[in-house]
Amino acid sequence: MLSDRREAPWMNEELRILRDSVQRFLEKEFVPLQAKWEKQGRVDRDAWRKAGEAGLLCASIDERYGGGGGDFRHEAVFLEELAQSGVTFGNSVHSGIVAHYINAYGTEEQKRNWLPKMASGELVAAIAMTEPGTGSDLQAVATTAIADGGDWVINGQKTFLTNGMNADLICVVAKTDPSEAASGVSIVVVETAKVEGEGGFSRGRNLEKLGQKAADTAEVFFDDVRAPRENLLGGAEGQGFVQLMQQLPQERLIIAVGAVAAMERALRITSEYVKERKAFGKRILDFQNTQFKLAERFTELHIARSFVDDCVQRLLAGKLDVGTAAMAKWWTTQKQCEIVDECLQFFGGYGYMMEFPIAGMYADSRIQKIYGGSNEIMKMLIAREI
Repeated sequence: MLSDRREAPWMNEELRILRDSVQRFLEKEFVPLQAKWEKQGRVDRDAWRKAGEAGLLCASIDERYGGGGGDFRHEAVFLEELAQSGVTFGNSVHSGIVAHYINAYGTEEQKRNWLPKMASGELVAAIAMTEPGTGSDLQAVATTAIADGGDWVINGQKTFLTNGMNADLICVVAKTDPSEAASGVSIVVVETAKVEGEGGFSRGRNLEKLGQKAADTAEVFFDDVRAPRENLLGGAEGQGFVQLMQQLPQERLIIAVGAVAAMERALRITSEYVKERKAFGKRILDFQNTQFKLAERFTELHIARSFVDDCVQRLLAGKLDVGTAAMAKWWTTQKQCEIVDECLQFFGGYGYMMEFPIAGMYADSRIQKIYGGSNEIMKMLIAREI
């Protein structure tokens, strides 16, 4: 029988045990609360501590910094199970992105101060890249962090921060030298507990989105906000752009992993539906159009899975290049949107009802082609390698 969920070649017994553990955790702790989180527009703060207690945060960070001691495969297992369960939880930013910035570039003191608390869920992390007037062009950020005595003084506005309302730790992409482009960009880490309530730092709206409604997505404002000089990531002024570029292949693979898992879920629930639902006296699956459409989509799923699995293995070997990661990101997210859309069509009017999971998946999938670098930017990156 054709399977909608083929086991990855990088899977092993340890990872299977982890996958089963994650499935049980999500079914018990997160799935029952998803509807509540969607209505309130954010995940309960306590959910982060529960995930930390279960060992699900910072799974690929070294154990000496409180992490799980695993690698990208361990992060991928959690990503896949979140997508399979329909749960929205910002761990890809927290563990897959911010933790790796700190792990890769942070000083020893920064790693020891922040990573263990991120792994336990005591700290929730976000990254502030996008500005109202600046999206993918990070060299053009207008936010500044200017040295003043023992501090950096930050001024500017950021938007679209995943985990922004819950964030205790924000990596702020800012110009420490406004006269320069790429070489003027640095990353300064803001600990919100130390600046919130002082008037300079504020969170704006929890932004209302088309999909992924349980993910708190905020705008934040900096008005002469002070962060200690030692909060410059890695102590390396002017290295922010390089740091961002070096981490982007993994960030884009994270998106691709989630895209494939979402395709799998969409095809699974659609296959179940067309086997049960009848029209004109026979199952929807028995119509040739249904058979041909699903045959095409299952084929695309298997191609996507094979490609992404290859990218995972390249990443583990330190060989995932920018162009290949860009290919994986744009192609899988494009196919995710196409597959979810076509699956929804088989549900007819019910597919448009939010009580059916496919409707939520339709709304959730659209952002995949935008964040992490729009798919148009991905194609530009690939073209540069030709």
